[in-house]
Amino acid sequence: MGQIEDRLAELGLSLPAPFAPPPGVEFKFDLVRVHGDVAYVSGHLPVDGDRVLVQGKVDSDVSVEEAFDAARLTGLSILASLKQELGELDRVRGWIKALGLVNCTPGFSKTPAVINGFSELILELWGEAGQHSRSAIGAAELPFDVPVEVEAIVQIG
Repeated sequence: MGQIEDRLAELGLSLPAPFAPPPGVEFKFDLVRVHGDVAYVSGHLPVDGDRVLVQGKVDSDVSVEEAFDAARLTGLSILASLKQELGELDRVRGWIKALGLVNCTPGFSKTPAVINGFSELILELWGEAGQHSRSAIGAAELPFDVPVEVEAIVQIG
């Protein structure tokens, strides 16, 4: 195990199975696309393999706190895909950008508080190298009725 996986273990966290399409759905894209020293991570959900872990709309079915936790689970899903593609999470040298989408009711304006679940996980694991620019946008619907979707751009070595 590398430093990042050691840090995950210290935090009592483990990686889920890499994101897989649910039965009857076919992926027609790469979960992680590497170009030079940059990895582009497709939108990920709070899943363990093909099993959705959290469903519902934030502010009616899911609380802000539950959605924060779902964003953290989404971060772990992203890490599982990065490990699958790169072989080692320590190859991630820095986090450049994240885009967080929140499945929420009209008028919900606490999307940054939800996506903080993702950002705080990355900062806990990578420290200063985890600093990233970010957007947190409300959405009317997300795939499989999940509360959160996150995509990212990372620098690799």
